[in-house]
Amino acid sequence: QVQLVESGGGLVQAGGSLRLSCAASGRTFSSYAMGWFRQAPGTEREFVAAISGSGRSTYYADSVKGRFTISRDNAKNTVCLQMNSLKPEDTAVYYCAAISVLRVGPEWPISQASYNYWGQGTQVTVSS
Repeated sequence: QVQLVESGGGLVQAGGSLRLSCAASGRTFSSYAMGWFRQAPGTEREFVAAISGSGRSTYYADSVKGRFTISRDNAKNTVCLQMNSLKPEDTAVYYCAAISVLRVGPEWPISQASYNYWGQGTQVTVSS
């Protein structure tokens, strides 16, 4: 069982930056690949970024590539999402999620249905 708690959301102007954090419980954090998803009102939850259990591999949605950076600290059981050059269309509730590394195949899991554990979400609002 993994419990996830996100923090760091808020209101920022377009072009600004925010850093989201996700704290995980448990002693086997490195056995989970971690992902960030987001959901804007009236839309489906969409994949943003993912990172392998070791932290050596990352994957991004095209919409955030070059602007967002996912990282993790396995000693502190945390995963972060650094978001730069924010746009109004980045406004959403952001969720972190965990999937066992044993379930990660050659292709990155980008479907929310693939992930076993979810945080409660943190709101990010980007004003124009």
